[in-house]
Amino acid sequence: MTLRNKQGKETQRSLRLKVMEAQEEGDRTLFVFDHPRDVKGTAFLVHAHKTGPDKQWLYLPALKRVKGISASKQSGSFMGSEFSYEDMGAVEVGKFTHRFIREKPCGDLKCLVLERIPKSQDSGYSRQVVWLDREELRTIQVHYFDRRNEHLKTMVVEGYAKYLDRFWRSSTITMTNLLTGKSTVLLWSDYEFGTDLDAKDFTKTALKRIR
Repeated sequence: MTLRNKQGKETQRSLRLKVMEAQEEGDRTLFVFDHPRDVKGTAFLVHAHKTGPDKQWLYLPALKRVKGISASKQSGSFMGSEFSYEDMGAVEVGKFTHRFIREKPCGDLKCLVLERIPKSQDSGYSRQVVWLDREELRTIQVHYFDRRNEHLKTMVVEGYAKYLDRFWRSSTITMTNLLTGKSTVLLWSDYEFGTDLDAKDFTKTALKRIR
């Protein structure tokens, strides 16, 4: 994770991500920060839901405390980045109403441009405009509009590769705040699949044992 301010000054962080897929209630996602020292051991847990806000918890090692992130607080900044807690949750079809806008070229691809409006009144966004490539339905970019319907942020997703001939995953996700000029870049690597994760590691009480 690279945090970049308006002047271009950068702060680097490293983290691990685990995702356990679930058929019924939604996926379980765990973020663990490893570097630098001031964020080492910080962990963020998401229990996704098909409809309605996700349940989220943040473990702060300095306080040895697990803090719940309520739905009304999920529009806040995730670890000082340009991503919100809401952005780190699950994007499920049932959480939005959708409207097709048009088809449009996006680089060498053709994209479907869609508008999705969050159903939750606690969302920090009035709407989102999403570019999906027509062939694989991969997210190419998303424009986020705040509650005043102003274009607040743009997320660009790049470097897709196909793993195990099934799973498309990106290597770079960039979120740019158009109002502040700040940006955050997530560089993903070392993907592993079929790792037989343990559900006990994706609980609120397990956060305090994270290493």
